[in-house]
Amino acid sequence: MGPLIHADRRVTLTEITTLYNRGMQQSICDATTRTTLRRMGNNSRRPHRVPLISTTNREKRLQFAQAHQNWTVEDWENVAWSDESRFLLRHSDGRVRIWRKKNENMDPSCLVTTVQAGAGVMVWGMFSWHTLGPLMPIGHCLNATAYLCIVSDHVHPFMTTLYPSSDGYFQQDNAPCHKA
Repeated sequence: MGPLIHADRRVTLTEITTLYNRGMQQSICDATTRTTLRRMGNNSRRPHRVPLISTTNREKRLQFAQAHQNWTVEDWENVAWSDESRFLLRHSDGRVRIWRKKNENMDPSCLVTTVQAGAGVMVWGMFSWHTLGPLMPIGHCLNATAYLCIVSDHVHPFMTTLYPSSDGYFQQDNAPCHKA
């Protein structure tokens, strides 16, 4: 049964039982399949949800991590972060279950990627070690013009108030740090 679930982590218990019973003289039931899978260390679990990241952005994030791996806590205290996010207001039950062992929770075959949905409320915000910055509702697409307005109206005042001697850095998502 192990190869069946490793080939497709989302296969249901009934599908596993049906596939196993094909060509067998004596068939087993779902309860036997479940018991056998659990004895093998597999359980039905909800997968971890991770954002869908392009290869280019994955490489940029790795470069950022490598460039800043030796920063001290004091260095990180001078960084302000910002990002935008969309929140859905209605509940959509797209629940998925997978079969995995206890230590496989972050195995790529046990993850479900997510993307931002088209509907909902979009907000932009920023924060630093010291305080939370503004949280701005975005009523439209966040294009370059709208983003530059946010930077001039909210990022610059936040950074000059928080870091008056210009010793702070501004970090947007996975872009390089910029001196304030």
